[in-house]
Amino acid sequence: MTKKRPIETDIMTLEEVAAYLKIKPQTLYTWAQEKRIPAAKLGKEWRFKKSLIDEWFLQHIDKKFSGVIDTVNAREKYNGDEEA
Repeated sequence: MTKKRPIETDIMTLEEVAAYLKIKPQTLYTWAQEKRIPAAKLGKEWRFKKSLIDEWFLQHIDKKFSGVIDTVNAREKYNGDEEA
């Protein structure tokens, strides 16, 4: 018998993204309506792709912290190579 693998998705609801970013859902709703954050409206519901939210977030971090971001990214890449 073949085991079914769970469908891996990074599609998130408005409530999930608000919790992830630790902001109020109404704030996120406003940003989505104003196209200030990457989002797709499917019918009456907003959906977000986690990888795009992560990238959007990184683009909003002050440039003075770019060295810290580079260090963390290098560490994550190195740790990911060890696990493979």
